[in-house]
Amino acid sequence: MSEMTIDGPRIHPVGRPARSLVVLLHGYGADGNDLIELGRIWSASLPDTAFVAPHAPQPHPEAPIGRQWFPLADVDPGTLREGVLSATPLLDTFLDAELARHKLTEDRLALVGFSQGTMLALHIAVRRARQMAGVIGYSGLIPGPEFLAAEMKQRPPILLVHGDADPLIPSLALFAATRVLGDAGFKVEWHVEPGLGHGIDEKGLALGLAFLKRVLA
Repeated sequence: MSEMTIDGPRIHPVGRPARSLVVLLHGYGADGNDLIELGRIWSASLPDTAFVAPHAPQPHPEAPIGRQWFPLADVDPGTLREGVLSATPLLDTFLDAELARHKLTEDRLALVGFSQGTMLALHIAVRRARQMAGVIGYSGLIPGPEFLAAEMKQRPPILLVHGDADPLIPSLALFAATRVLGDAGFKVEWHVEPGLGHGIDEKGLALGLAFLKRVLA
């Protein structure tokens, strides 16, 4: 995987250099074209921010145009951690390249993940050598929570959003994550939306925008 590269759709500030960067990590079976829509919605309120949504490196086994960061045929906790570990080096390299592209430092970077993308965002953000501005995780979980305390290097602010009717990743995953992160000293904000399934609604978008405006100010 170290020889692979990833890329995806981008949104650039109009007529000015980017002063901050948001990297959007899509879920299992989607691709960057799915999550870049968040950038389109948020960019009007974040005119100095560049957005990029890389396509995951692996084709999805059942979706012709879908991608995956790692296989999810087996959702055993140990397998999830192995998958995240396998995807981390490639994403680390991508983040370094994007920061260099925009001549930005880590404190101007935020990660936004959905589902499998959230697993990756929560893993990588706390293990980077320098602290980023913040992390938003929609409808996800922390893979290998028992390793967090020993492996973390940074404590960026985190926002977690989940629907209480999510049939794929129950909202209990949010409460488990907030407990683990809180015990490790993280500042965590969270919201559980009544009636929402595995997705992002207007409330989640508004909370995400407010969080980004604050951490990237």
